[in-house]
Amino acid sequence: MALDPSFIGRSYPPTEPYELGREKIREFAIAVGDLNPAYLDREAAKALGHPDVIAPPTFPFVLSYQAAAQVVEDPELGLDFSRVVHGDQKFSYRRPLRAGDRLRVEITIDNIKSLAGNDVLTVRGELVEESGERVVTSVMTLVARAADEQAGE
Repeated sequence: MALDPSFIGRSYPPTEPYELGREKIREFAIAVGDLNPAYLDREAAKALGHPDVIAPPTFPFVLSYQAAAQVVEDPELGLDFSRVVHGDQKFSYRRPLRAGDRLRVEITIDNIKSLAGNDVLTVRGELVEESGERVVTSVMTLVARAADEQAGE
């Protein structure tokens, strides 16, 4: 069943603040294989003009994906997550994420369309520092694959 396009523009409550710690940044950098000293060493980050270590560019996915659970689990939307694949991910930065940031994520459904029988859902997450500063915009595209009618799905 196609997703209802009237959900375009629906926003969800901001997440609770997430304090970005040095250790989480280090763990993420190691996990993705990016050993840039600015992610691992406070002094190296300071030498580049940052007040503390900064997070790798894809780190916002951790927060935006968790926040997008509000969309995925919205019973009114009716998204069948068992059919969802992650189609695309983009980030737009105003500044790097850095250790000590306290971030909330504001989630909005930006678009819903049908493409070859599949539902394509675009979800925007605004990562906002506790002070109100907008830091990163995350745009995630989810594709809910169409049921295979020949297989009886």
